[in-house]
Amino acid sequence: MPIPTAHVDVAVPVPLRQTFTYAVPPELAGALLPGQRVAVPFGRRKLAGFVLGPVLEPPQGTRIKAVLGLLGHDPVFDSELLGFLLEAARYYLHPIGEVLRAAAPAMPREAVEALRRSGRLGAQETFKGGQLRTRSILYVSLVASDGNLRGARQRALMTLLSERNELSIDELRRHIKDPRGVVRALEGKGLVRTEIREVPENPFFASPVALEEGPTPNEEQQIAIDAILSRLGPTASRAPVGASFLLQGVTGSGKTEVYLRVIARARELGLSALLLVPEIALTPQLVARFRARFGDDIAILHSELGERARDDAWRSLRQGRARIAIGARSALFAPVQRLGVVIVDEEHDGSFKQEDGFRYHARDMALLRAHRAGAVCVLGSATPSLESVTLAHHNRLTHLHLRARATRQALPEVEVVDLSRHRNGPTGHRLLSGPLFVALRTCLEEGGQAILFLNRRGFSPALRCETCGEIQECPACSVSLTGHRKMRLLRCHYCDFSRPTDTPCGACGRRPLLELGLGTEQLEAMLHEAFPAARVARLDRDTASGRGVEAVLERVRNGQLDVLVGTQMVTKGHDLPNVTLVGVVLADQSLAFPDFRASERTFQLLSQVAGRAGRGERPGRVILQTYQPTQPAVAHARTHDFEGFCDQEMAERRAHRYPPFARLAALRVDATSDQAARRAIGALAAVAERHPEVREGRVDVLGPAPAPIARLRARYRHRLLLRSADRVALRRVARTLVTHMDGGIGPARASIDMDPVNML
Repeated sequence: MPIPTAHVDVAVPVPLRQTFTYAVPPELAGALLPGQRVAVPFGRRKLAGFVLGPVLEPPQGTRIKAVLGLLGHDPVFDSELLGFLLEAARYYLHPIGEVLRAAAPAMPREAVEALRRSGRLGAQETFKGGQLRTRSILYVSLVASDGNLRGARQRALMTLLSERNELSIDELRRHIKDPRGVVRALEGKGLVRTEIREVPENPFFASPVALEEGPTPNEEQQIAIDAILSRLGPTASRAPVGASFLLQGVTGSGKTEVYLRVIARARELGLSALLLVPEIALTPQLVARFRARFGDDIAILHSELGERARDDAWRSLRQGRARIAIGARSALFAPVQRLGVVIVDEEHDGSFKQEDGFRYHARDMALLRAHRAGAVCVLGSATPSLESVTLAHHNRLTHLHLRARATRQALPEVEVVDLSRHRNGPTGHRLLSGPLFVALRTCLEEGGQAILFLNRRGFSPALRCETCGEIQECPACSVSLTGHRKMRLLRCHYCDFSRPTDTPCGACGRRPLLELGLGTEQLEAMLHEAFPAARVARLDRDTASGRGVEAVLERVRNGQLDVLVGTQMVTKGHDLPNVTLVGVVLADQSLAFPDFRASERTFQLLSQVAGRAGRGERPGRVILQTYQPTQPAVAHARTHDFEGFCDQEMAERRAHRYPPFARLAALRVDATSDQAARRAIGALAAVAERHPEVREGRVDVLGPAPAPIARLRARYRHRLLLRSADRVALRRVARTLVTHMDGGIGPARASIDMDPVNML
């Protein structure tokens, strides 16, 4: 509805936690809508802001500038999405202008040029965005049934349409020879209707995918499907009832089939769906399964897509032409119309948390968006986060279980190898122990495939000078440089600083440097030497990204690789049915992180990578190498005992008052000098200590202290943690500190992170 007042509230993308009042010029009177993008003057600049609503009482005693013009006729955000983003900005104490800019699609090029021009944009100079890069597709839909058809192809086509109601001609061509002639005949009888539509092009849709009905759900799957559907709107005219579920299913239990069945029913009711995945690497595999079930009525959203492809997907959702959105974290902001289902796959994964700028958690915000839209929300995982388990215990989530694999294949046998009791293996390296070497040799002799997981890329994680003993550190970060032998570089994995490997020691100027530890590059080379006939490949961020990840995984599925060496990229959600052996080279590596979630993350990681084994017809085997075989994360992963680990870890968290038994807010300060950073964080700590909620004991102040990585990108880092079981009290203290930060803290920079995930 157009805004009738003479003044509007506009969110401007600047790091200020406030909105601004602008006058509506005569040529735009009655033309502005909430969610529209407009050009506004801001100081000496011209910026693209977002209209939030009317201002009934404009501020007095100040000159109010006027809106320069529209940068798009239609609102960028509808009322549902705009309201959600406003609430998210309030929760995370982040400037609303920056939140809306992060959620909005890119501006059309003409609008960007218009911003650069001086003067006011007339009402006629509105911009609707560039042209979609599309292709024309003929769609066929069912009008009426006829059981007296004689032709086999006509009967086959009508059977397909009775199951799906509508299909593209490309999809029909996969099942019926020359479907156009059959369609014309049926159209002449009034049984089908055809329509040509323009569909956005996208690299994910380059190859055809055969349609499939999918397997019949087993008993556990059907119970979960029925429970979720019971809270979905029963008719297309009625909004969904809305509810939230935690779907906990062991690896290979068929959680994706549950998602597909729920979304299929939502589509029958005229509703749309949003699916979030933690890694881009999972997207191609999921997209193929969704296309096989729903055709090309899907929009893909993630950062690896080009700007044009992202814009095409965004507008196809905004215009209601696509009713399923799939993507990584930022797909949370997709403009899905009539949202009925929100699914977060692998909900425990830390990558759902945005670690800079607008620091939202996509899992938590998915629950909020579904609640506001009256939609069903499903959080799925084999190893749920303790936060989600706690919500289920408190009946805030309905807990559903899939306890067996969909194939009825047993979970893999897990063997723990105590590295402290084993000498160097046959390769001469302790981290390729005798038991793992023998298991790998047996796997290859039997024609199986293997995955070796080591969460450390490069050839050697650190290098020491043989003369003075100095570890070679990054000059800008307080971390060691990693050796990359093929690239002949020492590289920092935080700031990307690099120098040639033959550079002298930074401390004494001598050579040579001694390589320490084991990385995936060295492990790959070791396997090539030990098993020269085996086809070995490596999957980490040094070798593949984006669609390159899927290319490597496709070689595994096609039997073109025998052994895949990789980092976390090999652990998440991939269905590789011929993998019979998984080896975790150093299972306790992540336990050393200075983070109260280290044990939980280790258990999740071990369970996820173990789940890659034995997903096909042949049983799987997992070998965990560790120096800490009795550590709870390792011990419970050996027996696939999530409940046992959860109970033990919950007791630890409760004793130390860490989430989920309390909430945290992290304040981080960085500066070019350690003194400036210390002074700034000390001032914030003093403000916190004076707050009544702290003085009366409702909120704890932990710190200040240097961050675990004390220097990053040549800036010194310090932090302060607020902790409380009372969310309201915690937010009162956090808001006071944000106000102090906004007033300036000298040369330092400060940020706040509500519900932090990364403690480094």
